[in-house]
Amino acid sequence: MSKEKIELVRGSGNVYRDFGRSDAGLAQARALLASQIIRVLDGRSLSAREAERLTGVTYSEFSRIRNAKLSRFTLDRLIGILGKLDETVEVHVSFKPRHRDAATEQAVT
Repeated sequence: MSKEKIELVRGSGNVYRDFGRSDAGLAQARALLASQIIRVLDGRSLSAREAERLTGVTYSEFSRIRNAKLSRFTLDRLIGILGKLDETVEVHVSFKPRHRDAATEQAVT
């Protein structure tokens, strides 16, 4: 057994931010909404085809959501899908200034 020391790094709570994505907030919001859609589908044992019949949302969209292919979904579209699944969504928005690094700061001035 190896005695290598392992560095523990605490995440920010947003994996997309931790990996440096510029759209981290949006990506995290999409992922949270998609995970709730999947949770509802699984909780009701709905296939993508059954969900299509119930909501009018195409089965291919449910398939994309299940496969985490979320780039073509807007937040309002995902919220609308949850609404069609009889879920209530509450959105709370907060604003914070972005942290700028030295290179960005020089480019702005």
